[in-house]
Amino acid sequence: MKVETFPSLMQKSSEPELILGIRNLAGLEACSRYADAVYFSTDRLSLRAKAKEITLETLKDFVYEVKARGLKAYLAVNSAVNESRLDEVEEVVAAAVKAGVDAVIAWDPAVILKARKAGLRVQISTQANVTNHETAEFYRTLGAERIVLSRELSLEEIREIGQHTEVEIEAFVHGAMCMAISGRCHLSAYVLGKSGNCGECTQPCRWEWELHGENGLVMESRGKYLLSAKDLCMIGHVPELLEAGIYAFKVEGRLRDPGYLEVVSRCYREAIDACKEGRYTREKVETWKSELASVYNRGFSTGFYFGVPGLEGFSPDKGMNASEKKRRAAGVVENYYPKQQAAAIRLLEEGLAVGDEILIEGSTTYLKQQVRSLIKKGMLLQTAEKGDEVGLAVDRPVRKNDRIFIV
Repeated sequence: MKVETFPSLMQKSSEPELILGIRNLAGLEACSRYADAVYFSTDRLSLRAKAKEITLETLKDFVYEVKARGLKAYLAVNSAVNESRLDEVEEVVAAAVKAGVDAVIAWDPAVILKARKAGLRVQISTQANVTNHETAEFYRTLGAERIVLSRELSLEEIREIGQHTEVEIEAFVHGAMCMAISGRCHLSAYVLGKSGNCGECTQPCRWEWELHGENGLVMESRGKYLLSAKDLCMIGHVPELLEAGIYAFKVEGRLRDPGYLEVVSRCYREAIDACKEGRYTREKVETWKSELASVYNRGFSTGFYFGVPGLEGFSPDKGMNASEKKRRAAGVVENYYPKQQAAAIRLLEEGLAVGDEILIEGSTTYLKQQVRSLIKKGMLLQTAEKGDEVGLAVDRPVRKNDRIFIV
């Protein structure tokens, strides 16, 4: 059987930077073998207010862990900055300098100017909605080295911008899409008083909605999730992305689990390497798509890369996870014994059996392994039931309160 390959298109972007969004050490561990850089935020001035594991006090230690793995560290400071929060900007910038981050991702001019004054490199957030090269050049005059372009641009528009500016071009290639332009949504603030522009989005676009006419009748539709956009997925178009001169590939997913980060980072790393080595084939693309569909997703589309999406860009039948393969909670780690390389676990939701594929996950733990042995009161078991407290052999250290999942 003839294997169809794609021509090598690496000449414009010989080795794009692959950037993953993370929220803690577990996410870092999950993607560190495949990513070139990670972006994250602290508990201040972030569009992911729920991601609070990294604080200004722990930022320096976290950046150390990132760099110890050979990755670059980018700090997102991308929420709206009200007058009363300007002092916070000073504190965040000072912490970023002390921590030694490689760049700050920002869009508010106050943050940009304070970061540059402090000697930090600046990358312009997609929140700035940059859609042309003159705007890119404007930010370059402020000291920006890279622009994360608006997600509402076509591939041809991205190519044209890149040809007319010296600023590095970064674009999202995978992950959640917002139903509002460049994420500037007011729906959450309007419905619940929680502003997405200040990092508190409650995602009402993922709720069930109905269309009511003036006569009170409910309009029939294809589904209930009328505002829920599919996830972006460009794994099948990596050669075109490279040819367009995109300097960095960005993956959205700071609030998604480490298993998602591992699979997505690995698939895109393999795709980039395959392009570089002339091994990028349609068969490989189908394999990658299948793997990406096995982790959290809302269905896939190519976003605006090849035109304005219509109904095919939305997922009216499913508001949240469309993956058919879902991990199942099994229990929790009660204690870890380093000499025995074993953990005491309590099976709260489901039993385990020798041979099961499991994931042990916490804010600093990400461990994927098979169940090799189970022990209860000194006796080896082949299976353990829900409610049991057993000993589990583990491949690496785990921590109390880490969660155990069957995958």
